[in-house]
Amino acid sequence: MKQIKLQPLNQDVEVATDSTLLSALLRQEMNVLQACGGQGRCATCHVYIQSGQEALSPKSEQEILTLSFITSSQPNSRLACQAKVWQDGVVIEVPQGMYIGSLGELQPLVGKRAQQNLIHPLTGEILVEAGKLILRSALEKMAAIDSSFATDLSQILLPTEKSVVS
Repeated sequence: MKQIKLQPLNQDVEVATDSTLLSALLRQEMNVLQACGGQGRCATCHVYIQSGQEALSPKSEQEILTLSFITSSQPNSRLACQAKVWQDGVVIEVPQGMYIGSLGELQPLVGKRAQQNLIHPLTGEILVEAGKLILRSALEKMAAIDSSFATDLSQILLPTEKSVVS
């Protein structure tokens, strides 16, 4: 068993060697969306490593790719589903709130109060603050972020006219 610390909860947690940070978060009953089922593709388990980066498994190619699309990604960013604990001493900063992976997840919440901050997984932007009423404007905000991201992604992935050879 290895010891890790969850911030800002200031909570010490024991985890089995080679288990993921996500499994530790779920055992602590933290509300982690894990929209892709732990495949490292959705960023809804994005955390920051305050210290102990060397005590974790290295980033996989999939994790590096996913993190490259997150505008709030920093050098100490990790996807909790991909980071395996190898040694003691990891300190994780868990964002205050819950990532919302899609409009479909946000839509049924309209008209209710947010129990915690609702966060867009790609930008880290707070869509609705804790305690506030979830309005249709949050749907519009999320749709605008998603649309902007899709446009940016298509420009990266699609060849430009200059590179097309006739």
